[in-house]
Amino acid sequence: MTDLAPNPSTPPGNPELADAAPPPQAPAIIQRKDYRVPEWLVPTIDLDFALKLDATRVKSTLRVERNPHGEQGTTLRLNGDGITADSVTVDGQSTNSWRMDGSDLVIELDGDKHEIVIETTLDPAANSQLSGLYASNGMLCTQCEAEGFRRITFFPDRPDVLSRYAVRLAGDKAKFPVLLANGNEVARGADPERDGPGTHWAEWHDPWPKPSYLFALVAGELVANRSSFVTLSGRKVRLAIYVRPGDEARTGHAMESLKAAMKWDEDVYGREYDLDDFNIVAVSDFNAGAMENKGLNIFNTRYILADPDTATDGDYDAIEGVVAHEYFHNWSGNRVTCRDWFQLSLKEGFTVLRDQQFSAAMGSAPVKRIEDVRVLRGVQFPEDSGPLAHPIRPDSYQEISNFYTATVYNKGAEVIRMMTVMAGLDRFRRGTDLYFERHDGEAATCEDFVKAIEDGAGLDLKQFRRWYEQAGTPRVEVEMRHDATSGEVRLILRQTVPATPGQPDKAPMPIPLRTALFDRMSGRHGGEQTLILDDATREFSFTGFAEPPVLSINRGFSAPVAIATPTPAEDLLFLARHDDDPFARYEAMQQLVVQHLVGVVNGSVTGAALDQGRAAIGEAFEAILDDRALDDLMRGEFVILPGETYLAEQLLVNEPAAIHAAREELKAWLGINLGAQFRALHDRCSAVPYSLSPEARGSRKLKTQALVYLAPADPAEAIRRAKAQFDGADNMTDRQGALMVLCGLSGPEREEALAAFHDRYAGNALVIDKWFSLQAGSLNPKALEHTKALADHPDFNLANPNRVRSLYMAFAANPQAFHDASGEGYRMIADLIETLDPLNSSTAARFVTPLGRWKRMEPGRSALMKAELERLAAVPTLSRDTREQVSRSLD
Repeated sequence: MTDLAPNPSTPPGNPELADAAPPPQAPAIIQRKDYRVPEWLVPTIDLDFALKLDATRVKSTLRVERNPHGEQGTTLRLNGDGITADSVTVDGQSTNSWRMDGSDLVIELDGDKHEIVIETTLDPAANSQLSGLYASNGMLCTQCEAEGFRRITFFPDRPDVLSRYAVRLAGDKAKFPVLLANGNEVARGADPERDGPGTHWAEWHDPWPKPSYLFALVAGELVANRSSFVTLSGRKVRLAIYVRPGDEARTGHAMESLKAAMKWDEDVYGREYDLDDFNIVAVSDFNAGAMENKGLNIFNTRYILADPDTATDGDYDAIEGVVAHEYFHNWSGNRVTCRDWFQLSLKEGFTVLRDQQFSAAMGSAPVKRIEDVRVLRGVQFPEDSGPLAHPIRPDSYQEISNFYTATVYNKGAEVIRMMTVMAGLDRFRRGTDLYFERHDGEAATCEDFVKAIEDGAGLDLKQFRRWYEQAGTPRVEVEMRHDATSGEVRLILRQTVPATPGQPDKAPMPIPLRTALFDRMSGRHGGEQTLILDDATREFSFTGFAEPPVLSINRGFSAPVAIATPTPAEDLLFLARHDDDPFARYEAMQQLVVQHLVGVVNGSVTGAALDQGRAAIGEAFEAILDDRALDDLMRGEFVILPGETYLAEQLLVNEPAAIHAAREELKAWLGINLGAQFRALHDRCSAVPYSLSPEARGSRKLKTQALVYLAPADPAEAIRRAKAQFDGADNMTDRQGALMVLCGLSGPEREEALAAFHDRYAGNALVIDKWFSLQAGSLNPKALEHTKALADHPDFNLANPNRVRSLYMAFAANPQAFHDASGEGYRMIADLIETLDPLNSSTAARFVTPLGRWKRMEPGRSALMKAELERLAAVPTLSRDTREQVSRSLD
């Protein structure tokens, strides 16, 4: 699964009344160490749906068998959530041997095999949680990961119970002309005597055992873009992407991405698709980005629909990556699934790595690596250093939906990537082949994966397993000593892993650091080595250096660590000019800026040092802008300054106003001193016609970056150029980039462009989401005020997760607005959480994280953030999802 909102209908609760209410009962904590194999298995299940928007009848037939490896009790527990049983039969007989235990249905059984038939009735239209079976604009669809299947029927809803599913769907043919489920369609027809007049039915069978979280159905008025793919063994697979009528013209890129992913997975991992049909459905109301249900992937529309007029280059990349991610799950997640939810990174971390590798192969590998590391540092590093820190394989949880995190996904991918660094791609492939061979058709563990790589690649990964057990981002200190007499260089590396909640003490972990030592005179190195730092301190020696070399370390970001030792500015300038590793060259630019801005914020860089720091950064920027050997895609990455969130991570105490001011002042200085270069750059890039070629994409990226630097230096010139770019744009990348710059400035051009954008795309939900996000996330000093006003806009819809995220998540990620000294930004997000929680707790819980950083904040803002969390904690009706996030954030 790819994990990614008019005024609230009810006002926030009264804190005084909340305080007077009985304290909420703490939810149960699920511990990994308490895992027990299931007592009963369900080899096959038949599902019969009579579909209606407000009253769907579900008849489930479970053929259950006692697990010979489980406890030999007589109790069969079937999980439920918000449903009731209309009838229950056992072996064809009505029975009173069942009872309800909370939300679960419990049946007492003798013998080893039984057939259980259960009927339930659902109201999909009333399901605002968008989990289980729900209605979306007249269509019925499902989302069952992690525990949504129990909202459809009673079942042992855990990932280690694998079943073969046979599904019959029946419904009004006019309302639901398309009927889809997992696997292959085996029959269709009409039976008005059984199903009623005007109905039709379809039967689907999935021959591969799967856990209940991978079940899916879709019914509605849809049209399909159809194609096919011939597999490595010569089988022809039918492909279809289903969308609302009128959207089919925007599915071409997604279809080509799917076929490219199928081919790449065969070539690189040897994985062939295993069904006759592969279907994708795009849904506008969806809590996540996409879901890998076996043979029937359900996607958020934002990761399917694209054309040049409505989708940016970034949207095209995201669609390619997410389509590939969900397809790759067919093996890394479906054919081999998770034993329990503590093993979530088994499928998600591995699949994120696979989609990253795919995207790198489809485009610019260096740019993709930089983008992935930017996400890791901007989202996962703060998670690792905050109250919600957890290992990629957690030890406990209250609500599993809260562990669909950057740690499980992105850090999980980086941990597996380190295995590829240590083993090499060929040996790593031998390990993954062994993993799929050993565990095909099973529910496996992270340990199973590591063991397969260990055996297949011939590695000793005993100590490496600590990466799965310990939270926190390791810090590596680097000391280099040079002996001029002997020419020896000694490199002393020290690692520390900071304390995190529940883990005060950490053991050293093996850290593979790709390293090169550059000769200062020639600008070259004698070869790259991978150094393994597997103790608290390790020393490495090198010979043949008459002069002290320049160190390039963690090249390619070979390990997800923070290099804690500052590098001299002259060495960073050298690497920014000469390093042959694209990521290391980018990193030198980033560190040059980071060290300068951190010094400005903490007061250690003033006066002459301030001028010298700016001059060094200006020199590096000028070299990048003038380097004709660089392509524009890479040049565009070099000139992006480190984000404010990442800068805050470099400080003991977050001073958001000071960080924002320092970063904006540097942007203005660069815009003034390199103004001629940026104007020339904008002119050059504006002359490149639109295409999806790397050259044209690079020009579009640089064109907007030039405006970013001109805006604080010469607002009038930036407005003139941005308005011209907006008016003349023939694609969304240019139009959105120009509007982003205009949103951060003031003047009639801003309002004119916003109105024109809205008028042009009125009714296109995905593009109007951009319109909301651009304003809530802008550098405009009135962004807080604008966000409040947008919540009253007729196009705002609290029931749609995309719209909620487009406004409020963009705002919460906007440091200068969210951290307004008044605390009004904190109150706005807390009010949203309280109002949204009863409607969609999964989405509401995601908004707790920005408030949870209060301990790292300066005292005034820290107190304001904590007060909002305490207010939420006092709400007696808070959902389990949100309460866990709030309580952990306060600990």
